[in-house]
Amino acid sequence: MGATILDKLYGLIFDVDGVIADTEPPTAEATIKVFEDLFGIKGVKRRDFEAGLGCGAEAYVKAAANVHGLELTDEQVAQATKMREQNFIRLLLQSPLPAFEGVLELMHKALEQPNFRLAIATSSSREMSEVILKGAGIPYDKMAYVTGSDVKNKKPHPEIFLLAAERMGIPPADCAVIEDTVDGVRAAKAAHAKCIAVTNTATAEKLAEADLVCDSLQRIDLETIIKLVEGK
Repeated sequence: MGATILDKLYGLIFDVDGVIADTEPPTAEATIKVFEDLFGIKGVKRRDFEAGLGCGAEAYVKAAANVHGLELTDEQVAQATKMREQNFIRLLLQSPLPAFEGVLELMHKALEQPNFRLAIATSSSREMSEVILKGAGIPYDKMAYVTGSDVKNKKPHPEIFLLAAERMGIPPADCAVIEDTVDGVRAAKAAHAKCIAVTNTATAEKLAEADLVCDSLQRIDLETIIKLVEGK
């Protein structure tokens, strides 16, 4: 007799920034300070980083540089991202971010089920993402954990989600990815995983390529995830 759905393993992959916690305000603050301290540019606004959201630190820095007509060398980008990370970690150690409503509940319910495996998959570095996860009380020690340092290709390339699925030992097609950005959704779909988009960062219209769009993970339960993966 073939395996039933109850015997089947499912993977649940969480992005961090904008999915687990509202990291955009401190990320922008940390990077605005870099533009002032390192490049002497004042007046950088949070919206200037929009083109780099969800695509890693380098893309985030370059987005605002492009807005302000600043051409950066690779060395300057590396210096800026390092300083940005230091600023961000300092901010979060002072003021940890709470998890969005519904995040911890969904994680704990999935961890209690023998047929679910969980993973963290973030474009951020281990150091930056870990300070977020610790501050929000995320049980990431019970999950696979993939960061931007583990992959060559950033989103919308699917590499980060393919690696997360591999580390869980589950085919990508049996995984659901939770994302909040357009490039994140595209990366999940390119990995042939199902994608749940939460409108913490972008509008529902922009995230329409996802298999399911919601305004809060409070609206998502394990039955919904299984039905999504099974195409029901």
